[in-house]
Amino acid sequence: MSKQTVSFLQHFINLRDPRPHPSRHTYRFLDLVFIAFCATIAGADDWHAIETFARHRRDWLSRFCRLPEDGSTPSHDTFERLFKRLEPRRFGRCFARWTAVLAQELGLKQVAIDGKTLCGSARHDMRALHLVSAWAVENHLSLGQVAVDSKSNEITAIPKLLELLELKGALVTIDAMGCQKGIAKKIVAGGADYVLEAKGNQPNLRDDIAASIESAQANNFEGIEHDTYQTEGKGHGRVEKRTFVVLYDLEGIRDKDKWEKLSAVGMCIRERLEKGIRTVEKHYFISSVVLSAEEYAKALRGHWGVENNLHWQLDVSFGEDGNRVADRNAAENLASMRRMAVAQLKRFKGHGSMKTKRYSAALSVDALEAILNLR
Repeated sequence: MSKQTVSFLQHFINLRDPRPHPSRHTYRFLDLVFIAFCATIAGADDWHAIETFARHRRDWLSRFCRLPEDGSTPSHDTFERLFKRLEPRRFGRCFARWTAVLAQELGLKQVAIDGKTLCGSARHDMRALHLVSAWAVENHLSLGQVAVDSKSNEITAIPKLLELLELKGALVTIDAMGCQKGIAKKIVAGGADYVLEAKGNQPNLRDDIAASIESAQANNFEGIEHDTYQTEGKGHGRVEKRTFVVLYDLEGIRDKDKWEKLSAVGMCIRERLEKGIRTVEKHYFISSVVLSAEEYAKALRGHWGVENNLHWQLDVSFGEDGNRVADRNAAENLASMRRMAVAQLKRFKGHGSMKTKRYSAALSVDALEAILNLR
């Protein structure tokens, strides 16, 4: 492959070719990965589309890949067989190494961990594939993913994802499913800090936070180290106010010593007025780092950016929710390829939406080269 080839492939060089007798195959392993990656950026969302891209862009691809002199290109079956055989954890490690380099260049601050189900992968004999992803909030960069075992849940998948990531110095935010002592310990052991939502799956913790804050408020926070912050916004016919209360005094938390480096607990009261109806919700959280109430508010709001900036893009711009690939290995590997494409497209500073950039890459090799940073 040419020295000009896209930089991410440098992190896949040591990935073993999963095909039997690799030297006997017409197409080289990394050439196929490169073609699939380029095709995904250029709008291909399944094996047939990847084959079509390879056929129509053969002359351009031959600048970077070793292709047969007879003018042939890989078939959809070739791509499908390869990605079925490719072990997702190994592929995911390479993906994580690539994004770790990007994150270091950009400066990693907050990482949101959240799950997403690939609804189209469900079959009568198996449930849909569920993936847990790590998203760099400020950098708009997907850092890696791990599939949830068919007989388990996110609690077992999150530690596996943490093992793939370089999180030193980052703030990791996870919803209530990740509020587990073992997960908190693993985050801190990796040199990072956490903000974890506390709900019904940790009833003692949630109740202790609520009681501590209620008691502190009743005594006007006298002698209690704390902070508060409030925001108010209007839009789409509703008024929403958020009040954040943070306690750094943890005497009321009975299991405080069991949570690694626990430094603060807090509550967000969300009041919404819409069409004359007022609703109030309370959310609780814990943290290993001392921040101001305003900083916690920013982190908690930033956490849900993963929904709009990654999950929404995958469904709307890449059609992930409707993707019908059923083989678990192939579906997970293709999902990794889509997340790598999102990262590459977001790095490209050109104008237009994600869909527009993909369309431009499909129409013009100049646009594709610019997105791949080959020019």
